[in-house]
Amino acid sequence: MFCGIDWAENHHDVAIIDEAGTVVVSGRIRDNAEGFARLLAMLADAGDTAEQPTPVAIETDRGLLVAALRATGRSIYAINPLSASRYRSRHQVSGAKSDPADAVVLANIVRTDAHAHRMLPADTELAQAVRVLARAQQDTVWARQQLGNQIRSLLKDFYPAALAAVSLLPSGGLARADARALLRTAPTPAAAAQLTRTQLRTMLTEAGRRKHIGRDADALHDLLSREQLRQPPLVENAMGLQLTALLIQFEAACVAADQLQEAAEAHFEQHPDAEIMVSFPGLGMLSGARVLAEIGDDRSRFADARGLKAYAGSAPITRASGKKKVVLHRHIKNRRLAAVGHTWALASLKASPGARRHFDARRATGDWNHQAQRHLFNKFLGQLYHCLQHRHDFTEHRAFPPPLAAAA
Repeated sequence: MFCGIDWAENHHDVAIIDEAGTVVVSGRIRDNAEGFARLLAMLADAGDTAEQPTPVAIETDRGLLVAALRATGRSIYAINPLSASRYRSRHQVSGAKSDPADAVVLANIVRTDAHAHRMLPADTELAQAVRVLARAQQDTVWARQQLGNQIRSLLKDFYPAALAAVSLLPSGGLARADARALLRTAPTPAAAAQLTRTQLRTMLTEAGRRKHIGRDADALHDLLSREQLRQPPLVENAMGLQLTALLIQFEAACVAADQLQEAAEAHFEQHPDAEIMVSFPGLGMLSGARVLAEIGDDRSRFADARGLKAYAGSAPITRASGKKKVVLHRHIKNRRLAAVGHTWALASLKASPGARRHFDARRATGDWNHQAQRHLFNKFLGQLYHCLQHRHDFTEHRAFPPPLAAAA
């Protein structure tokens, strides 16, 4: 038997078919405990047993229903909705669509093409917790960046001196505590012009600064007290209120990102794979947690290193037809893992002489900067796969053997 579940927000359509594709049981369940109990009863009526659990295809990989199904020990296939729509055309070309029919389509996918789809990995509970925290932290950072862009755009319209003041502070941009404190203290150019050096020193101290407080306070006072272009008073005050509202959201995003980072790193440190991952140059605790969150700790998830590279989008894709052959980078990939790869490759250039040599060699052959970084990330993924499979740390001279002249 094969089961397909068309997932929806409040209810799910279920279809169970046999080897011939005939619908044996079908129905609709609610998204609650009673609905899950009814689903188990439907599976049992169709012949589901503990020795031979019925595989299930569903269009999502998260949620309470998926977690409950995983606890039963059965095979679960998370089918991409785009793939499901392609399979739908195999059974009906009229373009008709319904939730019960989609459940049958999902069941048929497992019946005919289970080998072409990847089951949900059997990750440990700790790895799943790291995934939740790392993804939440990454989403918060992206939200913080979006709010920061809105604040920067607003400051350009009425308060460019604030952007110049932030650039005087140590690197970190608007997300720094002292930069946020400055904008809270003086949300308009009029308020900034009235700040004294003593008030600026107090503000920097309360924001956590310990060095160069007097120097920066003097520089900020000289900058903010200069004559500058101004909006009309009422418009300037209105924009100041808008800036204050954005700062409240920005402050919450900064605090949440820091808290989630601490939690993600604490959980990641407890994982057995953490020591191997952080042994790689350029891969720290947070970036390592993000990598673990996306690849998991189920060693059977990827058959070889090529599968991991394709999943991350670092391996190129070849399109060949007749005499024409084009090699392109992948657009269908795990974008979270690809985002980590960019920062990982950049950070490794200073930490690993071999990575630097590899990157420079790719640049010398004509690769663009991003292409060389992606190729370096692709090489790191192959090494990471090997190290995780054989349980040993990264070794510089084995990963990047020195040139023969240098070795001699």
